[in-house]
Formats: sequence, structure tokens, C-alpha cells
Amino acid sequence: MEYPTWVNVVALTKNQEVVLVKQYRHGLKKTILELPSGAVETEDVLAVEAAKRELLEETGYTSNNFIETGILSPNPANHTNLTHCFLATDVERVSDLKLDVTEQIDVVLLPLENLIQLIDNGRFMQTLHISSLFFALKKLDKL
Repeated sequence: MEYPTWVNVVALTKNQEVVLVKQYRHGLKKTILELPSGAVETEDVLAVEAAKRELLEETGYTSNNFIETGILSPNPANHTNLTHCFLATDVERVSDLKLDVTEQIDVVLLPLENLIQLIDNGRFMQTLHISSLFFALKKLDKL
């Protein structure tokens, strides 16, 4: 399966809250919490540009501090693309959301510790996003 390159962003406020998006996912037929994420578009020269754009569009948050924490293969058995994982620190809300017509997203701020509990409870379950969180925790020396 051929997909474009994807990006995921673990965005932390100064208060150590993770910026999450809550949206309906048809595959699961439920509304779930996820990290801000999306595809690298043709106008994005670098993956970090896509990460900054997706974070701003989906949440209204941005930062000057983006660090690439890892690169994942979503499914090496049948996907041709890669996912670039980023950590953005000291994020601040600077604008309204800029959603596509088909997107319905609610922004949720959650203390970092609470997000880890949601994983334990099976309420944060997107595999690539959990992997991105692992990379971010490693970078933050919280493992």
C-alpha cells in the first residue's frame, strides 16, 4: 500500500500538558484521543514543516522547539511509507483551528502522567502515537 510520509507530534505546554485531538475514527467506529498528525504535503520541504503545519491546523498550537525523536514504519509488510515523530515543547495556542471540511476535531489538554494512564486503560490506543510518545518520553529522560 502506497501512502505519503506521515508525521506525529507530541506537543507539550509549559505546564507539561499534552495537546491531543479528539476525533471520530471510522475503522473503530468510535471517537478517540490521538496526537496531532497527518501527511507530508507537496509544499512541505521537510517533515518538520509538516509537523508544524499539522499541529497548528489541528490545534491552533505552535512552538519554536521541535525535535525529531524517531522514524517508524507503520507496517513494513505492506506499507511503503514512514512516520516521522516529533516532540514540540513549550507550545502555546496562537490561532483558531484550520480544519479540512471533513474534519471534526476537539482539542484536549491532558497532563502527561494522565496520558500514560490512558494507555494502561486502553483508552489511548493508536499504535504509531504510542510509539511517538515513547520516543518523546525517552528524549525527555522520563523512562
